[in-house]
Amino acid sequence: MYLLHHFLEESARRHPHKIALVCGDERLSYVEVDTMADRVSQALLDMGVQRGDRVAIYMDNSTETVIAMFGTLKAGGIFVMLNPGLKSRKLGYILQHSGAKVLLASQTGARIVNDILDAGLNELGHIIWKGRIPLVGNKGVCQLLWDELLEKRPGAPVSGSAGLVDMNPCIDLDLATIIYTSGSTADPKGVMCAHYSMIAAARSITSYLHISEEDIILCCLPLSFDYGLYQVLMAFLAGATVILEKSFAYPYPVMERVAQEGVTGFPLVPTMAAILIQMERISELDFSRLRYITNAAAALPASHIKRLQSLFPGVEIFSMYGLTECKRVSYLPPEYIDKYPDSVGIPIPNEEVWIVDEQGRRLPPGEVGELVVRGSNVMQGYWRDPDETALRFKEVPGQRGYILYTGDLFRQDSNGLLYFISRKDDLIKSRAERISPKEIEACLHDLEGVAEAAVIGVPDEVLGQAIKAFVVLQQGSSHTAESILKHCRRHLEPFKVPSQVELMDSLPKLPSGKVDKRRLADS
Repeated sequence: MYLLHHFLEESARRHPHKIALVCGDERLSYVEVDTMADRVSQALLDMGVQRGDRVAIYMDNSTETVIAMFGTLKAGGIFVMLNPGLKSRKLGYILQHSGAKVLLASQTGARIVNDILDAGLNELGHIIWKGRIPLVGNKGVCQLLWDELLEKRPGAPVSGSAGLVDMNPCIDLDLATIIYTSGSTADPKGVMCAHYSMIAAARSITSYLHISEEDIILCCLPLSFDYGLYQVLMAFLAGATVILEKSFAYPYPVMERVAQEGVTGFPLVPTMAAILIQMERISELDFSRLRYITNAAAALPASHIKRLQSLFPGVEIFSMYGLTECKRVSYLPPEYIDKYPDSVGIPIPNEEVWIVDEQGRRLPPGEVGELVVRGSNVMQGYWRDPDETALRFKEVPGQRGYILYTGDLFRQDSNGLLYFISRKDDLIKSRAERISPKEIEACLHDLEGVAEAAVIGVPDEVLGQAIKAFVVLQQGSSHTAESILKHCRRHLEPFKVPSQVELMDSLPKLPSGKVDKRRLADS
């Protein structure tokens, strides 16, 4: 039996004094992280947490967040990582929907937590605070301090991992976490992730990125976003070091740290790439140890790839595609990125994919249809939502596991390379044509001086939908809406040229870093 928290325990056994986790001025070795996770685990067991109980973690990227995650797993619980930027309504919904028994929170979120407790939660029994206890009265829950948990028996673990497994006999089919989607159009959905699925995904991605104990990975993506979470999991699987940053809000200090710490792996999203390629002083820094850059969340424009290659010569760039329901679907080997910059590559190891029409029939190369995925990395459906699960996760007679219907339109070429076309519900239907926003966005990104671009369909009485483009310009660019339209007319078929271009200072983003097109449409 092999479970997710064994990543930590095995690395602590192999490299006890190696630095595992860096955050701010804190530098913790593997044995220190493992020891503190044991103490948190025992505290959770003392609170009555049992196998399968949910423990919500409402803190920013920090050592405490990572320790709480592994402590929950060691106790046999299911961790629910929450974005620290969540507001009352969405946080309350997730806590109620998940049935969380314990909440770990920072005092910076006290007002929001207080509002939720006033409204009432059915199953929450304990809150563990990082900092101080900020609430007046017990609010119907028992409140404890994080530091008190760690100081309970200084110098030694509260209980060994073998004993914890005996008390909470999880197997790899049990859930390790529930990852909630952004919920931009409706209430968030909780993706159920079993130990075996997460282990399979981490091993597969680690294998093609060639992550080893020599690597130092910098993560400034939120751990509530699975792309960020897996940076920790993959590092701990390999016995590598992970450096946590709270965000990319101040990019130059982050890049200084990349240089100073000798970072070898740097995961980013397109919005981060757009910032990097505009930074004037970044070339002064030494990135000689940087080995690879990965991109996920949304497709990286070909123009951004070229600029990143110029900025980081010799660094391998992995363009990838995935979604929370299966973690990762594909990656483009770096040696093909110049020849096929618009492709998101080939299926990850130990997975198969194909493309189907609306009746579920396989389509040949070159035809556009919905991408479906089969593999151990496919998750187990949506928490407490059997109807939505039945729509996206299909069982195939005679085959083990689920087939995931991604809801994304793709085509596959004769070489087996995959090309993302659009979300099914993002396609623009104009003048009886079905238009992919991605093609127009790629055209806009090819224009020198464009930092970011997003394209949506807006209602139109004549066309059905008109095409509207939202563009953020690089600093110093003199482009106007008309000059951008002129570029589009020169490079796009007439029916794909936007009817409107709106210049913006920034685009609204989801916690994952993706552009929030729903907010653009609502505005």
